[in-house]
Amino acid sequence: MTFLDRHFKLSEHNTSVKTEVIAGVTTFLTMAYIIFVNPSILAQAGMDEGAVFVATCLAAALGCLIMGIWANYPIALAPGMGLNAFFTYSVVLGMGHTWQVALGAVFLSGLCFFLLGILRVREWIINAIPFTLRLGIASGIGLFLAMIALKNAGIVVANEATFVTVGDLTAPSAVYALVGFFVITALAYRRVTGAVLIGILGVTLVATLLGHNQYGGLMSMPPSVVPTFMQMDLPGALDVAMISVVFAFLFVDLFDTSGTLVGVAHRGNLMAEDGKLPRLGRAMMADSSATMAGAVLGTSTTTSYIESTAGIASGGRTGLTAVVVAVMFLVSLFFAPLAGSIPAYATAGALLYVAVLMAGSLSHADWNDPTEAAPVLLAAIGMPLTYSIAEGIALGFVSYVAIKLLAGRFKDLNPAVVILALMFVGKFVYL
Repeated sequence: MTFLDRHFKLSEHNTSVKTEVIAGVTTFLTMAYIIFVNPSILAQAGMDEGAVFVATCLAAALGCLIMGIWANYPIALAPGMGLNAFFTYSVVLGMGHTWQVALGAVFLSGLCFFLLGILRVREWIINAIPFTLRLGIASGIGLFLAMIALKNAGIVVANEATFVTVGDLTAPSAVYALVGFFVITALAYRRVTGAVLIGILGVTLVATLLGHNQYGGLMSMPPSVVPTFMQMDLPGALDVAMISVVFAFLFVDLFDTSGTLVGVAHRGNLMAEDGKLPRLGRAMMADSSATMAGAVLGTSTTTSYIESTAGIASGGRTGLTAVVVAVMFLVSLFFAPLAGSIPAYATAGALLYVAVLMAGSLSHADWNDPTEAAPVLLAAIGMPLTYSIAEGIALGFVSYVAIKLLAGRFKDLNPAVVILALMFVGKFVYL
């Protein structure tokens, strides 16, 4: 028995090195768009794009290595979509904090995530939050990403009378974004591996050939990570005004990770006979450790990717799949010029497609019960309309508790939800 077989238990999971490598490459191709999208989004917060590119690749590689080698799960990690948008558009541009303070908040959220695991209260929190609110939060992040994508492409613009209106749909940025979105969606329907990546690179290539984009090259030595390395402002993140921000980072990461772990484990038949997830603590620790490391390097929250199911579908069953993804991210470090050549409208189509996937959570809401449907809708539309994930979460919690109390549905409430709702009310009143 080889070392890889012994460590990853390949025979026990009825898989092989070849199958795991193919699964790892497949997973990477489905999520590689993040190495182009994440630097583009965080650069708008004033961060050095090259340094963020390196931080993105390193944080993803580190998270995948911990998940693969220690937790032995075929689950890949990288800076999360939605959380990077919240970082830039809400915390920095919306609330006026520096990106250094925002990085401090990301680090603190990762530390809290880590401590919750040690204190064994993480599962209690997850189980205490109603399914309805989880749906509202997931779909709200999707709608938030859609708003950002439409704005970045110039498809939606500001209007004094109506707040927003349609932009110039004949402008190159709008045309390229829409074409990219159409292509990605069609390829995804046809189950083409790497549909999002193909769409981003395809739009970039066409725009470059038509003279609408400047090509910066393909490969080079990685840029310096110094401009963002160890730049987090922890004292600034400890300010009372940042409590809701830290909570939002923590809350979204907590449910994003738990949902991904359960979904991927179910798809790959990795659940134990009692229905529980083996080594759940290790998997959660991998996620929280990657988030803290990512903040140190200079990127937003690192989280588990649901795209890992693509590798599962290709036969991946062990942590070797995640290790292969880590290697691919490290190789990507040498493609910085290509990442710098990707225009915002090329990633807008990808954002819009990811938004479609996340907004699909709305279909699982109980629309026949207004006490369940109303909080879902308020949380969902609250995020794009307030341009803040944190505010959407707050509106969802407060509305859920208020409506349930007024309807006499006391049995639907638990102490954790009520306490959190009261905290959010205090935030609205005093902050």
